[in-house]
Amino acid sequence: MFKIRDSFNSFEPSFLDISNADFIAKIDALYDLAENCRLCPRRCGAKRLKGEKGLCGGEDKLKIASINLHLGEEPPISGKTGSGTVFFSGCPLKCKFCQNYPISRYGVGAYCDTAEFAEKMVKLQEKGANNINLVTSAHYMPFVAESIFLAKKIGLKIPIVYNSSGYEDESLLGLLDSIIDIYLPDIKYADDGYALKYSGISNYVEINRKALKIMYDQVKELRINKKNGIGVSGLLVRHLVLPNGISGYGDSFKFIAEKLSIDVPVSIMSQYFPAYKAKYDDTISMPITKEEYSAAVESLIGNNLTGFFQNDKYFDEDLADMSYCER
Repeated sequence: MFKIRDSFNSFEPSFLDISNADFIAKIDALYDLAENCRLCPRRCGAKRLKGEKGLCGGEDKLKIASINLHLGEEPPISGKTGSGTVFFSGCPLKCKFCQNYPISRYGVGAYCDTAEFAEKMVKLQEKGANNINLVTSAHYMPFVAESIFLAKKIGLKIPIVYNSSGYEDESLLGLLDSIIDIYLPDIKYADDGYALKYSGISNYVEINRKALKIMYDQVKELRINKKNGIGVSGLLVRHLVLPNGISGYGDSFKFIAEKLSIDVPVSIMSQYFPAYKAKYDDTISMPITKEEYSAAVESLIGNNLTGFFQNDKYFDEDLADMSYCER
C-alpha cells in the first residue's frame, strides 16, 4: 500500500532545500558530463558544449518539442489539473516502435534558453500543474538543472518528475539526487537480445536495473497526498506490454519485488500499437491482445506486488482510462 503524506502543505520539493552553492556544484558537474558527452550510458563522447550532436540528437542548447498541461498520465501524476509535461527532442534509444518518433528520431522541437524554460515552468505552475514532468530529458540535464535553479529563484515550488526510458547513467543519477522528487522510469525489457533488436541497446537490462535501484534508494516508495491523491515523492515504474512476450514482464516484475520493494507501484500500459518501423516487423506489427495484457496483470499479482495502475481502456469501454488497484 502506498505511504501517504497527510498534507501537501507539509511537503516541499527537495530542490528547494539545496543550497545555492550545492546546486551550482551539481549544475557544473552535469556540464562536465556534457563536455565529451557521458550523460547517458552510450557515452558517445560528442563535444556537446561545442555544438556537436550526440547519438541522441542533443546539441549545445535545450530543444523542446512541447510543453503543456497533460491529463493522460497516471492519476498521482496528472490529478485533476494536469501534469506540467515537457517533451524534449531526441532520445538515446532507437526504438522501432516509438510512439513519439517525430520527437525522438526526427528532432521535432524548438530551441529554448535556460531562463526562458525557467519562466515556462513557473507559468505551468500558475496554470495549476501538479508537477513539472521531464520526459526523456537525460541528454539535456545540464540545461534543465540550470533552468530549475533559475525557476526556484522566481517561485517554482512543485515536484519535479523524471520521466524516462529507464536507460540511465549512474553518474547522472547521482547528481540528480535531491533535484528529482518522483522517478517515473520504464522497465522495458528483461532480455538484452530483444533490447538490441527493438531499441538498439545491447546492455539495457543491466543498466536499467542498476538505474532503478539507484532511483529507489534515493526516493523510496511513491508517497501521495491523501487529500488530493497527488504524488509528492518516490518511485513509480512503467511497463509497456509488447506483443508475443517480448517485454518479459515476468522477470521484470520479479526484479521489482525482490530487489526494490513489493510496495513500488507499477503502471501496466496497454497502449502499444505498431508505430514507426514496427509495422515492418512481423513479431511486433500488431497491437497486443486482451489475453496478453491480462497475463501481464496476473504476473504482477503473482509476484506479490501490492499496487498497480491498470490501463485497459482498449479492451473495455466501461473502464476508466487508468485505474489504481490494490491487492
